[in-house]
Amino acid sequence: MAQRTLIIIKPDGVQRGLVGEILGRFEQRGLKLVGLKLMSVTRSLAETHYAVHRDKPFFADLIEFITAAPVVCAVIEGPEAIAIVRNLVGATRFTEAEPGSIRGDYALDLTMNLIHASDAPDTAEKEVELFFRPEELIDYARDGDRWVTG
Repeated sequence: MAQRTLIIIKPDGVQRGLVGEILGRFEQRGLKLVGLKLMSVTRSLAETHYAVHRDKPFFADLIEFITAAPVVCAVIEGPEAIAIVRNLVGATRFTEAEPGSIRGDYALDLTMNLIHASDAPDTAEKEVELFFRPEELIDYARDGDRWVTG
């Protein structure tokens, strides 16, 4: 059964021109884009999204960063999509991210680490609903999927 998960290519990824490279990694792995948009994150949306970090010393920096410039949000679908996406993204701490992961290849800062990815099924569901309306997500078949997932 396919899972859906949210990724956000953060302002540094957009500003550095890495959107196509980052999205391509997920597609090359065999995952499917079912929602995609360029947007500005409002302060209210950012505070809701990062609410779990509200009492942490870096909360204000997170909000300032994610609202500083446009982001690209995507909903990605596939078998075990959450785990696969997290693996492709790499460790949050860029110094611990494996070479070959997005952060391992491109990140040089803890806050400006290029990308957010949902960490669990319940989080993914909430985050997808936070950033996408149901009509913005498209169910479709790809002819090549039978060669990827059997």
